Amino acid sequence: MASRDHEPDDLTLHDLIEGPTQDLTSARAALAARTPQAEATQDLSALVPPRPVDHEVDGTSGDPQRRQLHDRPGGEPGGGQGERVRVELPRLPGAGALYRRALLGALPGTGRRRGRELPALELSVAGVTVDRAHLADYDRVCGFRLADRLPATYLHVLGFPLSLRLMTAADFPIPLTGVVHVANRITVARPVQVGESVDFRTYAENLRPHERGRQLDVVLVGSVDGEEVWRGVSTYLGKERAAGGGPRRDRGDRPASPAFSAQWRVTPRVGTDYARVSGDHNPIHTSKLGARLFGFPRPIAHGMWSKARCLAALESRLPDAYTVDVAFKLPVPLPSTVAFGATTGGAGWDFGLHGARDGRPHLVGTVR
Repeated sequence: MASRDHEPDDLTLHDLIEGPTQDLTSARAALAARTPQAEATQDLSALVPPRPVDHEVDGTSGDPQRRQLHDRPGGEPGGGQGERVRVELPRLPGAGALYRRALLGALPGTGRRRGRELPALELSVAGVTVDRAHLADYDRVCGFRLADRLPATYLHVLGFPLSLRLMTAADFPIPLTGVVHVANRITVARPVQVGESVDFRTYAENLRPHERGRQLDVVLVGSVDGEEVWRGVSTYLGKERAAGGGPRRDRGDRPASPAFSAQWRVTPRVGTDYARVSGDHNPIHTSKLGARLFGFPRPIAHGMWSKARCLAALESRLPDAYTVDVAFKLPVPLPSTVAFGATTGGAGWDFGLHGARDGRPHLVGTVR
């Protein structure tokens, strides 16, 4: 008899929607205290005053009169920091409830009209601390050594529920269900230790067309005592039937595979274990039914697990400050065997994760 530990749960649709969650009562109550409309609609835009409309999405208007938001000093695509309104939540939201809301919104007849512009909003939460047992669990799942220094990817996990709250707002232009995480860049300004308290803020920027829909960047910033110590930028693609008309993907040769230094067997348990430690319960990673609902024949590994596993392989060779940038290519199906390779030329590391048998690229990245 096969152990359930080695296969993703074959959940029903009800299980996917009513899965494990944390209570969001405190955060919702805080928002409702500001405005009843925000609580009633789950639309964070109710907290944001009107702002000038910027019809461009590429951040390059070239307007000599500087009438566009991008062209103003300090401006950022999708609303610069000067235009965004910050909303401070009393604590981190519960990721499970946010995924449940996203799944409910994806059911036939329950969809809603989404915003065409990025919300001029920044969410923040202060005083986030690390649970040592949770950190140790994360380290084991991703292959890091047990230590008091936080892995760069752990801070993504720690602050991810805040970004998830932003992405599940009613007016967010790209629905969470079916969104594709295509790239992630993390900059570590200095090591963060387990005993430090981190303040997070998150916002979205740079909404732009893509040949398969639209892309945007979700920025998550971690600070300690007012000093920015960590920054993550996740690029997401929202597929749309009407092509966005953006730049076409490079259809040239497949990226060269570096000489492999390790092979890893990625079992279905990687999907469920990483979901448990990260709070990312997207069913495409944990359920055969959930994966099929979104077009995958079987569950796939979390992209951020793949990045973390590669970074763990380089852990002893990383400096105190660096930027690790990855592009997610093809999903890692569960189960499968992948091959890791890395090369250095003095400026940093180039690394990749490929299929062990066919050499197909799953992830390519750099450390600089």
